Amino acid sequence: MSALEWFAHKPLGGGIFWIQERFYESGNRANIWLVRGSQRDVVIDAGLGLRSLPDYLRDAGLLAPAEGVGPRPLLAVATHVHFDHSGGLQHFEEVAVHSAEAAALLQGDNYEAVTWLSDREVARPPRPGWSARQFRVPPVRPSRLLQEGDVISLGDRQLTVMHMPGHSRGSICLHDKDRKILFSGDVVYDGSMIDWLPYSRISDYVASCQRLMELVDRGLVEKVLPGHFNIFGAERLYRLASNYISQAGVCHKISTCAMRSIASIALRVTNSRITS
Repeated sequence: MSALEWFAHKPLGGGIFWIQERFYESGNRANIWLVRGSQRDVVIDAGLGLRSLPDYLRDAGLLAPAEGVGPRPLLAVATHVHFDHSGGLQHFEEVAVHSAEAAALLQGDNYEAVTWLSDREVARPPRPGWSARQFRVPPVRPSRLLQEGDVISLGDRQLTVMHMPGHSRGSICLHDKDRKILFSGDVVYDGSMIDWLPYSRISDYVASCQRLMELVDRGLVEKVLPGHFNIFGAERLYRLASNYISQAGVCHKISTCAMRSIASIALRVTNSRITS
């Protein structure tokens, strides 16, 4: 299967494209965002990597040419290293990730990447004989380590890094302040917020949700482009963040601890099979 078959995209205007993996039929299917600038293009998250995303961008004509010869520089930014967002980073020459998860990406740590892909989630195998049992996130050396407050310049637009741990220890959002757009990764999306994975932490998540509510209160976000599911606005962002905070009590912490233990065991067993 070619990259053109595997991916599909939708232009959103303003130099932003929404890209998805057509045959990965799962709630874990991540949204991929291409943001084009005057001097640099940025891909936010990269999917599973079963087909080459850069090949798709080129073949679909989504990479605008530079003023000279060839395309502008292309940077892939991972909002975090979970497998559904980071598997495709292997196909990019320039990769950025928060420093808290750089070692996991460099080592190909599929425990921290929470790799659990099944055959039934892939409607059409990317190649003959492919099996989900073979899948793993390969080691990738980041070319840029991100920190809170860093700015990724695309020329005519700037994306500010907001370190928002909780879902994972290196989770980030990217904030386009001028356009009041938030690329939220898995920090928040219109669904249940997951805080029971390895390196998830409820107290961090609460603090991150408080920051999200402050963005809304200050009028700094009007549109959220999340890591999963559909785009939503500021009112929904505030409600999702405030609901999480209100539910993060003792009972939630106890149940989350139990779920994290089960998930940790399952991941260690699964990934020991992959590497054996």
